[in-house]
Amino acid sequence: MTAQFVFILIIIFLSAEFLMERILDYLNTRNWSEEMPEEVKGIYDEQKYRKSQRYNKVRHRFSSLVSVIFFAALLIMLFFNMFAWLDLQIRSFTSHPVLITLFFFGVLGMANDLLGIPFAAWSTFVIEEQFGFNRTTIGTFILDRFKSWMISGLLGGGILTLIVILYQETGQQFWILAWIAITLFSIFATMFYSSLFVPLFNKLTPLESGELRNAIEAFASRTGFRISDIYVMDGSKRSNRANAYFSGLGPKKRIVLYDTLIKDHTTEELVAILAHEIGHLKRKHILRSLFISTLETGMLLFLFSLIVESPELSYAFGAQTQSFHLSLLAFGILYSPISTILGIVMNTISRSNEFQADRFAGEQYDPDHLISALKKLSVNHLTNLKPHKAYVFVHFSHPPLLARLNALRKIRAEKPLNPEPQTA
Repeated sequence: MTAQFVFILIIIFLSAEFLMERILDYLNTRNWSEEMPEEVKGIYDEQKYRKSQRYNKVRHRFSSLVSVIFFAALLIMLFFNMFAWLDLQIRSFTSHPVLITLFFFGVLGMANDLLGIPFAAWSTFVIEEQFGFNRTTIGTFILDRFKSWMISGLLGGGILTLIVILYQETGQQFWILAWIAITLFSIFATMFYSSLFVPLFNKLTPLESGELRNAIEAFASRTGFRISDIYVMDGSKRSNRANAYFSGLGPKKRIVLYDTLIKDHTTEELVAILAHEIGHLKRKHILRSLFISTLETGMLLFLFSLIVESPELSYAFGAQTQSFHLSLLAFGILYSPISTILGIVMNTISRSNEFQADRFAGEQYDPDHLISALKKLSVNHLTNLKPHKAYVFVHFSHPPLLARLNALRKIRAEKPLNPEPQTA
């Protein structure tokens, strides 16, 4: 395997991924129509439907433009050996392997983020503002960027430092200890995500006593789910979009509701949404996803360890010497086809998990309340209700709304005609 062959593979893989995304985007646009399809009548009214079509078209054109610009920038860097040039510039003032790696990826990450800031600002303050979603102030936007840089520097830099040190000390066997370290960090981050990371960006306040808290606790108790921490997050600080999620493991489990979700939904709908989230935990979806992710990380590190010392990876970028960070960059690109396939598999599993969580909510609570909640969420978010099947297959972690509604209606039909009264 020569350096030229590796370079050609890199260009082919990047181009194939870019082309695939453009084809999927095009297929997705073919389902757009000014006439409201029969399937979405009763969910959208005419005015809201036309607004959703305009929103999705604007987002599509904008994301396509951004993708072309970033793809062109990456090709320029590859064909003009700019990665090798950056490597030489960093080596001119330090020879420490850890510092070289940190500066290399730090500069690339910062350049990528700076290039993306104008587009992120346009997306937030023009597109999202135009369609009534944006609540972010310029101050919040800037502060979020600085916080993201700090977190990326501390966490990403820390993990990268550890990996380089392990490689320097153990050679190709570094992947075993790195896998253990990353796994422990992933478990820690999963357990303490809401208590340590979310408060850096949003305010979490305990849900006050009252009808909603009583209803949630009553449902949790009836289904044998122990819960004590229910929080409201100020999601309206940035957007009118609504959401809810569980985080943590074991005793660190938390329910988090966006304030926008509470504002737009009834108590019954909110309990149905939380029933869906409890369904994920009851079916152990979070633990299984963490396990699968851990296996994928181990496979990635093992494969990288097999070729990390291949000089052709560094030479493909125009470098004169073998470098750990250039090998890592080349491997990240060459691994992309595997990553894409694994992403499709994970999305397929995720969609199945969503159906299972919907079934739990429909059987243990009332499918009509979840149907109503899902409709509201989709309309409020101007969701495209008829995405192309190929786009769904590759990118969707959740089933399309119409598929979920059909499944919930089947659950409703399966329920007894006179079920026992449910405590909400």
